Amino acid sequence: MYSQEVSLPEGVKVEIEELKVKVSGPKGNLEREFKNFDIKIEKKENKVVVSSELERKDTRSVVGTITAHIGNMIEGVTKGFIYKLKVVYAHFPVTVKVEGDKVLIQNFLGERAPRVAKIVGDAKVEVNGPEITVTGISKEDVGQTAANMEQATRIGGYDRRTFMDGIYLVSKE
Repeated sequence: MYSQEVSLPEGVKVEIEELKVKVSGPKGNLEREFKNFDIKIEKKENKVVVSSELERKDTRSVVGTITAHIGNMIEGVTKGFIYKLKVVYAHFPVTVKVEGDKVLIQNFLGERAPRVAKIVGDAKVEVNGPEITVTGISKEDVGQTAANMEQATRIGGYDRRTFMDGIYLVSKE
């Protein structure tokens, strides 16, 4: 039998129904369902144990992945995640605005139509001049929102060493 465990800090509650895990803490609640029938998730005392009867290599990797996801959920409801991005431009001044669940990138390379990046889940985006901050309790939502902004300003067919305009990830906290 192969197993890994994640310890629970104070103030974090975990509810487990078969393969559905609910984590609640001071910053909010997260819920995720894992789809794998060879894995068993259970709460023992002050720990969450992810185990499998099989000791195959692929099953061990799934156990490690699910353990990492649960660890990220616990970190999200206690500390949260912050990604910082920077707007870089050489010729045309780029303006970034948040409207609803979208980020509008205007005047990128002098284009008339704005480029649009979707905000995923409960991530929050703040724009302060050339710096963009994406915050939230779900690592997947925050990371995907930052990636959407990077991809929206991707330039194809040009040398990236010369045309460095775009939005780039600077730091993760």
